[in-house]
Amino acid sequence: MGLIMIRGTRRALPIQLRHVAPVRLEAARGLVARVYEQVERDFGMLAPPISLHAPAPEPLAASWLLVRETLLAAGAVDRVTREVVATAVSSGNACPYCVDVHGATLHGLAQGPYAVALIAGRPEAIPDPGVRDLAAWARTTGLRRVAAGRPMPFPAEVAPDVVGVAVAFHYLNRMVNVFLAESPFPPSLPDGARGVVRRVFGRLLAPMARGDKTPGRSLELLPAAPLPVDLSWAAGSPKVAQAFARAAAAVDAAGERSVPDTVRDLVAARLSSWDGEAPGLTRGWLDGAVSGLPAADRPAGRLALLIVEASYRVTEADVADFRTARPDDRSLVELASWASLAAARRVGTWQRGDQPDALPSVAHEPPTETPTVIN
Repeated sequence: MGLIMIRGTRRALPIQLRHVAPVRLEAARGLVARVYEQVERDFGMLAPPISLHAPAPEPLAASWLLVRETLLAAGAVDRVTREVVATAVSSGNACPYCVDVHGATLHGLAQGPYAVALIAGRPEAIPDPGVRDLAAWARTTGLRRVAAGRPMPFPAEVAPDVVGVAVAFHYLNRMVNVFLAESPFPPSLPDGARGVVRRVFGRLLAPMARGDKTPGRSLELLPAAPLPVDLSWAAGSPKVAQAFARAAAAVDAAGERSVPDTVRDLVAARLSSWDGEAPGLTRGWLDGAVSGLPAADRPAGRLALLIVEASYRVTEADVADFRTARPDDRSLVELASWASLAAARRVGTWQRGDQPDALPSVAHEPPTETPTVIN
């Protein structure tokens, strides 16, 4: 069954991918081929949210480090807990593709109402209070006013792993919103059938999701780097700290190549006062924000700010405007990766460090089992 899934995702990628040409497995070379090999081995499939980065090899490797070392590799919390966080963050970021994939994975792993409630965007409907608090925390990590007013609902020793998943998905959701279709399921699928398809998909994904991967094996893809101050929350976990440090260095270098200095400065200034709230429905805020840029840099500025603040609103026209000056796929992926990680890094700084003594328990399949979620 795993082989069928791998082959299926290779065929599906061109259908799901938007704005850039896919890099197929048989055409992959160098760093791209090395990342693809690891993704298929550890994820069980050539996951489109990772392979969409392939026109830009270093951001591709960076995205894999973030996802593998937080979501897949063994750490302080178990996979079901991580999937609760991934699904809830994706719901908060209006990323229906990631909600479908990780909600289905959660449904396959955990026998309980967690997945149904999270897919519906209703963490308050989860009956277990500990899991409900964890999901509610994750769903609102991207709102500064909420994050600043409450502690994290888990102990300090697991914070790098749990916050790591959240920050990784604040990054990944933005990339997926720009470059992938709204769902991995066919758009013609009736609403009434989606729940059934999601449950079947979850059963297929569950065997591949069980069993943590050895920590750190993706790190060799990118050179070691110091941990930036804004990522200091990761310092308690060597694998998470180095994943974020190496990824941040690679994506920063990509930004220097493909994002004008004026745009990087504008995004940095905007992020200093950004609160995570959705911007206005009209584009007046966007036009005003880029009005001080040179005319040639405004398309890049608009696209970068949209990705930071409302990635689900990026349109074909926004991408086309950017391509007038930088028509290549690599530049587009590098700008999107840089803007997405800039936003995710900012979100990480909002998470507080005063935690309770225990992490909530999330029931696995079979439902009578209660795992130990703190290693």
